[in-house]
Amino acid sequence: MMWSSSPSLIRKATVLCASVALSLAAAACGGPAATAGGGATDAPASGGLVGSAAPEIAAEAVTGEGPATLADASGKVVILDFWATYCAPCKKSFPKYQELVDQFGGELAVIAISVDNPEDATKEQLEAFVKETGVKFSIVWDKDQAAAKKYSPPKMPTSFVVDKTGVVRHIHAGYETGEEEKIAEEIKALLGK
Repeated sequence: MMWSSSPSLIRKATVLCASVALSLAAAACGGPAATAGGGATDAPASGGLVGSAAPEIAAEAVTGEGPATLADASGKVVILDFWATYCAPCKKSFPKYQELVDQFGGELAVIAISVDNPEDATKEQLEAFVKETGVKFSIVWDKDQAAAKKYSPPKMPTSFVVDKTGVVRHIHAGYETGEEEKIAEEIKALLGK
């Protein structure tokens, strides 16, 4: 493979290097690292957020229904899903998250946070991704990477499951088929069902 000085490739390589560094740091510190195939983890690689108050997000609303901030979702279980248009697993996870929203009705909100760089993607591309996956939940765009800096998602996608009081309870780094079943169980437990 030939490398070019394309800003897009450089950014993607930087994200990959950061993901590897986070995994190595977690392993060196004795913490669990994300599995190679994705899988769920409650690893401290994401800023040690499990058990802590979820940082508020402020990102540009793109499309969708439901809350676009944690304050708007107060009193609900929330899945904060960091994703990107170049992420193949995100195309698989989105419809599954919509099924969870439908299953849990008004008790669950999904806020999908695009980390696409504005130099590499347009609002129309984000909307096309959403249309292709058929989801209705809130899509926001973290253009300045402010939310990503607060959460440090180790890979795309990474989902943070936040309880009704605003505390991060679970982190799912990556997505594998069937992962939504584990997330559904976590949601049930957080809702006391």
